[in-house]
This record gives sequence, structure tokens and C-alpha cells, in this order.
Amino acid sequence: MGAGQHARLLILRRPVSGLAHMKLLVFQHIGCEHPGIFRQFFDEARIDWHVVKLDAGEQIPPLERFDALWVMGGPMDVWDTDSCPWLVPEKEAIRRWVQTLKKPFLGLCLGHQLLADSLGGTCGWTDKPEIGILDVDLAEEAKDDPLLRGVDASIKCLQWHSVSVTTPPAGALLLASSPDCQWQAMRVGKNAWGLQFHVELQESTVQEWSEVPAYAEALEKAKGCSALAEMKRDANALMPEFNRNARVIFDNFTEVMRRF
Repeated sequence: MGAGQHARLLILRRPVSGLAHMKLLVFQHIGCEHPGIFRQFFDEARIDWHVVKLDAGEQIPPLERFDALWVMGGPMDVWDTDSCPWLVPEKEAIRRWVQTLKKPFLGLCLGHQLLADSLGGTCGWTDKPEIGILDVDLAEEAKDDPLLRGVDASIKCLQWHSVSVTTPPAGALLLASSPDCQWQAMRVGKNAWGLQFHVELQESTVQEWSEVPAYAEALEKAKGCSALAEMKRDANALMPEFNRNARVIFDNFTEVMRRF
């Protein structure tokens, strides 16, 4: 049995009770940075999920219709409001979601940075880009965190970023770090989480992302001409572990959804 088959067997579960007809809103910034493996989990749990393709000009629907909000990654940065003017209403929606509606929120990569920026934190260029399969260490507080409990204390993650959270929002709790990025994961209040690292991976992810010019350029600059083949090989070898972590995080997040 190949690693890919083994990974698929590991993640197959019965539909999660109590989630049918719950509505999940997803903010997407580029076609290839979608919820990945979580799409399968959404469908298994019978969650009604709706994607807003902000980069394609789609409008944000009334937030009150939804039970949870996920914000995905993208090649733009939080300060690129001139070239991506839709970032302005997106930040306002994130701020309202977290502070006023106080419903469950998860931001990944750019989504993590947007959470910080929207709530008064800051982001900036990293001293050293994090690109590749790298180690992330969970803080002691993550052991009892509603989203990250059950995840190993040290995990391998795919990273592909040159910007990070430099100043967290007021009241943010640090949940994970790496040598080159202190704020790898955080919780704000009781309902909002941001993860700098990627947990949504599928076997096609690295290839799809490498076709984005900004990502390809950053990868080659950081790792050299052979980096893509090496990253695909390493990611595929670790896919069962990536998908197990994704399942734990998804199951934890759905428990949070049930409580709101």
C-alpha cells in the first residue's frame, strides 16, 4: 500500500454528528489556496461551506448567516491594499466577526496575519524566509487549547512565507513557535485562532503552489533550483502525518463550533 493510500485510509471517518447544516464561510485569496484536505472533512461532516473568492471580486455576504469563518492564505500581504483593495472590507469583516459576533474563526498563513492586523497587531518581513518542511514547537499552553490539544508537542509543517506577525493583537495567547517565527500560532479571546503554518495539505498542494510566480521565485531564491522536487518528495512522505494533524485540528474546531 502506498503512502497516499495509507493517508486516505487514515482520514476517512463517519459524518460528525451535530454539524449537519451548520454554515462555514471561507475567504479565499487565490484559486490554489483553498481549504485542501479540509474540503473532504467539511463534506463528511455535512457542513454547508461557502467560498468567497475575494481576488475575483466576489462580495462578502451577510456574516450573520454563518456559524464559522476560515481565512486562507495568498501571495499578497496585509498592507497591499492599493493592489488588493478588497483587503479593506475583508479586515473589517474579520474584526466584526471576532470582536462583535464572537463566533469561531480560523486563519491560515495570510489568514493568520490578517487576524493580527485586523485586531491591532502588526506584521513585517521576516529576517529569514520560512520555506520548506520545517519544525514547529507547540507552547505548553497548547496542551489544553481547544484547537491544538491532541497535536504533538513538535510537528513537521509546510511553510511558505516571508512575512510574519511581529506584534500580536492585545490579549493574544502564544500557542506555537519556530526558530525563525515566534508567532506560529495564537488564540485571541475564546473564539479566534491563527496558524502561520499550513495544515490543509494534499498531494497536489506543493505542485499547485509552485505554479504561482511569487511562490516559485521565493522557493528558488531560498532553496535553489532543485527545491521543488525535494519539497514534493518530502511533503508526500509526510502526508499521513500532515493529514492526521489536520484531522485533529478539524475535530477540535468542530467541537468549538458546537459550543457557539
